[in-house]
Formats: sequence, C-alpha cells, structure tokens
Amino acid sequence: MRLLIADKLHPRAIEELRTLPVDVLYEPELTKETLDKHMSGVGILIVRSTEVTAEAIEAAKQLNLIVRAGAAFGSIDVRAASRKGIFVANCPGKNASAVAELVYGLVIALDRRIPDAVSKLRAGGWERAEFSKAEGLWGKTLGIAGFGAIGREVAARAKAFGLNPVAWSRSLSPAKAAEAGVGFAASLDELATRSNILTMHLPLTDRTKQIVSKRVLSQLPPRAMFINTARADLVDTEALIEAIEKDKLRVAVDVYSDEPKGTSIYENRVIHAKGLVYGTPHIAAATDQAQLSVATEAVRVIRSFLLEGTVPNVVNVSSAPSGRFQMVLRMADKVGTFANVLAVLKRHSINVEEVHNTTFEHSGAACAKLRMVTRPSEACVTEIRAFEEVLHVDVITLPIFA
Repeated sequence: MRLLIADKLHPRAIEELRTLPVDVLYEPELTKETLDKHMSGVGILIVRSTEVTAEAIEAAKQLNLIVRAGAAFGSIDVRAASRKGIFVANCPGKNASAVAELVYGLVIALDRRIPDAVSKLRAGGWERAEFSKAEGLWGKTLGIAGFGAIGREVAARAKAFGLNPVAWSRSLSPAKAAEAGVGFAASLDELATRSNILTMHLPLTDRTKQIVSKRVLSQLPPRAMFINTARADLVDTEALIEAIEKDKLRVAVDVYSDEPKGTSIYENRVIHAKGLVYGTPHIAAATDQAQLSVATEAVRVIRSFLLEGTVPNVVNVSSAPSGRFQMVLRMADKVGTFANVLAVLKRHSINVEEVHNTTFEHSGAACAKLRMVTRPSEACVTEIRAFEEVLHVDVITLPIFA
C-alpha cells in the first residue's frame, strides 16, 4: 500500500511512518490542482493545508484513509470521501497550546505596541514617552468565543495575566463553564458587551460564517481588542475595517480570506486599515512542539488503521449507528460459516449496518454482533439456525436514547 504525504510533515514522523508496512511517498509541494494526478495506487493520504477535492478522491481508486494533520478538516470534501467509503480522520487539540501562546503574544503586543516600538528603535528613535502609554491587562475581561481545545488552553493561561475569562459556545452550559473555571455568556452578543479582549476560536461552518458582524463589533467596549487566530471568514471584513478606523478597535489577526501560497508580495485591507492592527502570516500552530505533536498523532492514527483496523479521530462515521436491531450469532469459527449467514440475510433483503466479530481462545468458536435497520423475520432466523456450524442466534431490539 502507498502512503502519500502531500504537505510538509515533521521529519521524525516521516521516519516513523517508514517503519510501517507501507510505501511512503513524500511530495510536500502538491496542490489542490495537482493532487489528483498523484493519487494512483495511494491507499492513505496525509494533508495539512492541501485541499482534497472530490476530483482527487474520485481519482484515488485504492484510497482507504485521509488524515488531516491538524484539527479542522474543511479543506477535505468529506461527503465525497464518505460516498466512496473512505475514512477521514483529524488530529484535534494537538496544536492548542501553540495557538494559545500566540494569542497572548498578540494581546501583549497590542497593549504595549511592541512591533512599533521595536521598529522605531531600529530606526534610531528613542520614543520612551510615546510607548509608555500602555493600559495593562490586569483585571480586564477576556472573552473566548468557542470553547474547544484551543479555547480551553487560552482560558487556562488567563489568570496568570490577571484576566477574567468568560466563554461562549453553542455547546457550553453554565455548569460546564463553572467546572472549567470561566464565566458564562449566553450569546456572542453578550460576550462582546463584556469583553475588553475578544478572541475567536470557533470552527468555520455555515452557521458561523461572518458571525462576527457589525452588530457584534459595535457592542465591544471602547479601546477593546479583537484577536482572530481561527478563520478569517468568521468575521465581516468590511465591518472589521470600519471598527478599526472609526471606533479605534485594536486588532490582531493571523488568518486571512485571501492567503497566498508560499512567499510572495501580499496586500490585505485589514492589515492596512488606518488604526492599530498587527498581523502574522498564519503561524499560530507553527511551533516545533505543535508540529511534532500533530505529526505524532497522525502517525498514531495510521498505525492504528494498519495494525488494528481501527481509525482514531474519525470524523465521517456516525457515533450513533442507525441500526435498531442486533443479531447476536454464536458459531463455529470455520471458513464459510459467516459468509453463509450473510448470504441468508441478503436473500431476505436485510442490510447489515455494523459488524463486530470476536473469536474465543482455544475454542474454535466465535461470536458476531450484527446491527441492522430491519428486524429479520422468523423465517430468516430459522434458516440461519439450520446451519450446523451455528450454535445460537438471538435478535435484540435496541433501546432508543434521545
């Protein structure tokens, strides 16, 4: 089996992958436009930022698994993969510390205007009076929009700076917020009204696209800060520029809707807005520690798939199977026994949703559990029981949990 790495990956992870029973191909310069031409014979694909389109998936006739070496997987056409029965997995939470560290670097930079002070000093200026006009962070409220792995890491560091962390996400309850040691906001609007610093850590979905609207930005207190290391399209760009130029909102961003590939001259309207704006070139997760952690997790996913047949962190397999009935089948562990049972189910138009088979040590027996949507008829069960190798059959109606 071929394993294609279509992005840069930590060298230590590549070394570990070469110890597995796969032929490793390392082609980090591949792009969305060229990936489909390199998918012949590939069984496992690892990507970071390279987009995996439906065309690339269609070209990959032997593809079994796509691993996104990172948390978000919006760059992969998951529906196309699911239609082809291809597993998609990610590496959630492994770069959370790195992102949280940059968040605080940007917050402190905005408060103390560190980039401007350094620039002036290098140019020969000594403007101590000007750059002593920092407000300080102690006692201010840090609003955290999104409370997944990164949001929690940001919250964990807040108290070290004397900040009061308050969080909002659709899955966060007052009880969960209290357990995590953060304040609770019932909506993004409420979070904005309470935040001296608002930092974004939401995934980009149809529901969150441009969720930071003109209304949300207008509710931030005077001299507030806005930090976005998540996704550019969470924010209404025009509203953000207006808030910078008219409301003196202090802004730091690491993500952009029109990011270039590689090194190039780059112009961005937010970065060039007239006000206090700092930007970094999408580097939040790009520490050596984070890259090694993510790459190590990608290796773990692939090793588990190859050696154990399981896929950790899979994102396109239902966690709640739709099968309402379960057939428990005890049988002799012989060639053809299970195939005969499946043939009977096929004749009776019973589709099996999920199968778990266990063999017993030193016994020559096995137990299979088959989940199905339709309950097998008594005639079907009788036909299965008639096989000499079948020891026992039960059909169980599974409970429905809300």
